Amino acid sequence: MASTRACLVALVVALTFFFLEGLAAAVPVTPESTAQRRREVRSLLRRLNKPPVASIQMQPSYHPGGMYHESNIAPHHITQTWHQNGKCPKNTIPIRRTKEEDVLRANSIKTYGKKMPQSIANLDSINKPVIPNISTGHQQHAIASAQVDNCHGTRASFNLWKPTIARANDFSLTQLWITGGSYSGNDLNTIEAGWQVYPGLYRDRNTRLFIYWTDKVGGNWWLQVGGYYVGYWPSFIFTYLANSASSVQWGGEVFSPDVGQTSTQMGSGHFPNEGFRQASYIRNIQVVDSSNSLILPSDVGLIAPQNNSYDVQGGVYESNWGTYIYYGGPGN
Repeated sequence: MASTRACLVALVVALTFFFLEGLAAAVPVTPESTAQRRREVRSLLRRLNKPPVASIQMQPSYHPGGMYHESNIAPHHITQTWHQNGKCPKNTIPIRRTKEEDVLRANSIKTYGKKMPQSIANLDSINKPVIPNISTGHQQHAIASAQVDNCHGTRASFNLWKPTIARANDFSLTQLWITGGSYSGNDLNTIEAGWQVYPGLYRDRNTRLFIYWTDKVGGNWWLQVGGYYVGYWPSFIFTYLANSASSVQWGGEVFSPDVGQTSTQMGSGHFPNEGFRQASYIRNIQVVDSSNSLILPSDVGLIAPQNNSYDVQGGVYESNWGTYIYYGGPGN
């Protein structure tokens, strides 16, 4: 499982924005409209597939205390299938070029590259019923959440599975969220990283590493996977996350464009109460405090608005597992 995670590290960095949003209204298809759509697609491709960048900053200037000495996870050598056909020059990264067929799979060119607006669990509406509609589809979460003063990062070990996806445009993921700002003020900043199965995007049902962030516009937020630094989010692209975060979440998410329930699995497809070897888990959950040290999160809350489909359970602290959760479920 770890080798699957390692071989996907660099290839999906360029897939950051490639998420679909909403459902497009039906319109008559004519040769003229088809030709116009292809012209728009090619115009978008010219903007997306920019000339390659020569190099990036490869290492952070400092590391959180305990990042290495307290870790029992050995780094894994990163290999990728495409290396059979060549490798990138030193200090550069591969970026998968967006193709015309990739854009044409989207519901509309306007929404191509955008993530669903409800993809982040709203902590302000935990107890409110989830009411899916034709424009947003149906989003479900099973996560743990902690409010943290001046949070500078998080770290956790993820147990990876290959959940069954009911429909091509459904997706299932496990990830962490680092957030600042608020829903009510329409100024929420997020950094997200994890693994997802998304046939509608990748045209396969493999578990793939992905990253995401909000905001179109000090220190950088670095992503490390399996002991390797993958890259960073520059602080200047954020407002509330420019200096620190205020909350962190860990867990799973399932989306389906169908208004009704879906049998898309979250995690292993088993409920948390089935425990080790059955249910998916995230363990050794930590946050980075204002002194740049890894500490245990306090007052961790659990969020599963529809626990008959997907649920989450916290566990008692253990020396080898630290703070941990079991989460997931079979769907409807």
